[in-house]
Amino acid sequence: MRKKRKKRVGRGPGSGHGGTSCRGNKGQKARTGKKIRLGFEGGQMPLIRRVPKRGFSNERFRKERINIVNLSMLSSNLPEESKEIDVQTLREMGLIKRKGKVKVLGKGEIDRPLLIKADYFSRSARQKIEKAGGKAIISNK
Repeated sequence: MRKKRKKRVGRGPGSGHGGTSCRGNKGQKARTGKKIRLGFEGGQMPLIRRVPKRGFSNERFRKERINIVNLSMLSSNLPEESKEIDVQTLREMGLIKRKGKVKVLGKGEIDRPLLIKADYFSRSARQKIEKAGGKAIISNK
């Protein structure tokens, strides 16, 4: 298959693209280096500025949703045989209902050694978990 030939403009009247070189007659768009920004209306107030603005989107300022789990919730809802707790376990127990990261807070007491994996821990929660002989591990998704 042959490559299509490039259109050679401004090479005389016999080529069919001479004279104005397919740019029409005069004006800003006929000049070299024609750079007219998007939405420019020749000096008239552009539509985007004529139309009144309404509303506000909070999307840029939205904060990440963090689920909170207290140690008291853990100790009261845990089965006796469990040693390791992660985000999936917390979901199954019904302590986390919505999507997002998990933070363990230090309200309440913990009476046995547990390995707890979460996205965040408060200082007091970490101290209480380690005091009971357990470990607080930050899980990275």
